[in-house]
Amino acid sequence: MILADLLITGVAEAATLAHGPVPRIGIAAGELSRIPDAAVAVEGGRFVYVGPERGVSRKVRLRPGGRRFDAAGGTIVPGFVDAHTHVLFAGDRAFELPWKAQGMDYSEIARRGGGILSTVRATRRATREQLLRETGQRLAAMARAGTTAAEVKTGYSLTPGGEVELLRLVPVLAQRTGLRLVPTFLGAHAVPPEYRGRPDAYVDRLIRKSLPIIAQERLAKFVDVFCEPGFFSVRTSERLLRAAHSVGLGTKVHADEFVRSGGARLAARRGARSADHLLAANVDDVRALAHAGVTAVVLPATAFGSTSARRSPARELLDAGVAVALGTDCSPNSWVESMPLAVSLAVHGGRLSPAEALTAATVNAAHAISLEEAGTVEVGRPADFSVFPVPTADHVGYRYDVRPSVVFRQGNAISSRTLRQ
Repeated sequence: MILADLLITGVAEAATLAHGPVPRIGIAAGELSRIPDAAVAVEGGRFVYVGPERGVSRKVRLRPGGRRFDAAGGTIVPGFVDAHTHVLFAGDRAFELPWKAQGMDYSEIARRGGGILSTVRATRRATREQLLRETGQRLAAMARAGTTAAEVKTGYSLTPGGEVELLRLVPVLAQRTGLRLVPTFLGAHAVPPEYRGRPDAYVDRLIRKSLPIIAQERLAKFVDVFCEPGFFSVRTSERLLRAAHSVGLGTKVHADEFVRSGGARLAARRGARSADHLLAANVDDVRALAHAGVTAVVLPATAFGSTSARRSPARELLDAGVAVALGTDCSPNSWVESMPLAVSLAVHGGRLSPAEALTAATVNAAHAISLEEAGTVEVGRPADFSVFPVPTADHVGYRYDVRPSVVFRQGNAISSRTLRQ
């Protein structure tokens, strides 16, 4: 007899994603390992039973004081893993929207005082507690939408010391919110005003001053770089990635977002964990990613909000044999806290099937940020999952921004009371 402190019954379908390779590529990306008429049981924060509801009473017994939850014909999916966020910032950039509506591009908006450096000014002015409070509020909103793990990038201080201090906030945010957070050092998000016209000098400073501290204190899992004209060239980006690799840090690349910059090829050549955005990557770039086994993190909300006509390249990437992961790109430029919305945009804009989009938002997203034991519903794994008020998992991608009835992190229901901000 299995003892449990939480038993969930009345599940029309459980999309477990428990079987298959990691990451899921090609046909495997559409296999969700569904269990109809399911039940799950949790003990000590981990799944101890995942299977048919029929006969569960003979297999599982609740401990005294244990909880029973009726899913009422809903669907269970793994907790979402948000593979790309810039959630750690202060201020907002709502003032840019009229310019975007006029068709101004990113560089013109930056010349008018918007863009990344606008957020840098606000973040530099913010106190530590302000950053923790505002970022905590965004993470809490993400959690209520079904996200139980997320990457958190720095990038809005743009000083070697300030970027390190932002990294030091990530474990505090994880403790306050209860979410699993993976820190990524994006000191090379843009060239700061103090180094205008001298990107190499700034990267030299990051390599000398920031990377040794990050490696010694294990403050980040990855180093990322914005490889784009006007930001950091392929040559400069590669110097930073080489330095990161030399001190034991994983690498990522903001690649080919605005123009074909060479970022995807750089990610492939360096064996980066992921190449992100890829709106301007071409067929040869995609083939290089597939050959190198680099995961593509697509951000369909960013494409949707762009003034360009480009859409998320998710379908082309998947068809070419690239592992596709999904993120919100939550940032002042793309303020999206909902992974269900990102899933539906990946379906309706990126032409993934609902099953492929769910895979991209769970097990593949976990792979993209090297997060073990995340993205599946299976015995022995942490009980991070959501119950959606829909009859099948396909409805998460079919509907726009459907929200879960309840979200569980390690078997505990997430609510405004459990999420300290």
